[in-house]
Amino acid sequence: MGKYFIKRIFTALIVVLVVVGLNFVIIRLAPGDPATIMAGFDNPSEEFKAAITAKYNLDKPIPVQFITYLSRLVRGDLGESYYNNASVVSLIGERFGASLLLSGTSAVLAFVLGTSLGLIAGQRTGGIADRTFSTGAYICNSMPSFWLGMMLILVFASKLGWLPTQGMYDMRLGATGFARVVDVARHMVLPVATLTLIQIPAYFRITKSSVCQVLTDDYITTFRITGMSEGKIFRKYVLKNAILPVVTVFGINLAYVVSGSTLVETVFSWPGIGIMMFNAISNRDYNVLMGVYIILAVSVAAVMILVDLVYAKLDPRIHYE
Repeated sequence: MGKYFIKRIFTALIVVLVVVGLNFVIIRLAPGDPATIMAGFDNPSEEFKAAITAKYNLDKPIPVQFITYLSRLVRGDLGESYYNNASVVSLIGERFGASLLLSGTSAVLAFVLGTSLGLIAGQRTGGIADRTFSTGAYICNSMPSFWLGMMLILVFASKLGWLPTQGMYDMRLGATGFARVVDVARHMVLPVATLTLIQIPAYFRITKSSVCQVLTDDYITTFRITGMSEGKIFRKYVLKNAILPVVTVFGINLAYVVSGSTLVETVFSWPGIGIMMFNAISNRDYNVLMGVYIILAVSVAAVMILVDLVYAKLDPRIHYE
């Protein structure tokens, strides 16, 4: 297994390098450039544009820019933001915790709720619980995250006044200690609910399908013939085999946990990496975009290796050579 994972790590490094190269080229081929946007569209100063272009080496050919970027990247330098005059590492560090708190909480809740509902529906296919949960999953799956977020704001914030509409905490309150924890928790309710509801259908469908498939396998029929109870069959055999595909989905969602909630963070003005990435796209802040993409690529590669380890632990039949 050791040799296998060394190969996987080497492959992951190559994939990350390819992703970095593709993103570096694509964002520079997109219409617009930082100098033009920073100079403004009303009476732009050509001298200012030329100065910005020279300062950030945007006048150099793309291959030269890429080599320069890689030379800084191997030293852990992600460059500086064109708009904040601060290092990309510090900007991401300031927002990393907020994004991890929001997306991580919703990912775990969606995994637990979606998997639990799928297990119940799979055991009782065609029953009231199955029809109810399936209908709810279809409805949640059809709603865009930004629309759902705005509807929750309209009902629970604007109409009922139970929860705050935006932000991570109330700056006017100035709470500290446990009061601040409660304040952050109140601000988390609506965005976490939005992200959780739109992720539940994927876990529900996969879990239900896996349970239904495992229940029809021959060895399950054999256990029933021997008189083994349905509860024991489900706990000891069905659950362990049906959960494997769900682990893959959870791993993929976990890889996107930091930067995968851009729309929701924008709707709720949550100070995370997602909204920072949205602003960077609007402003053509190349270095910030590259920093987020690198984190995303490394996260996906690392989580996929971790999923392989979990697979081998859950299913003894899996061996990596």
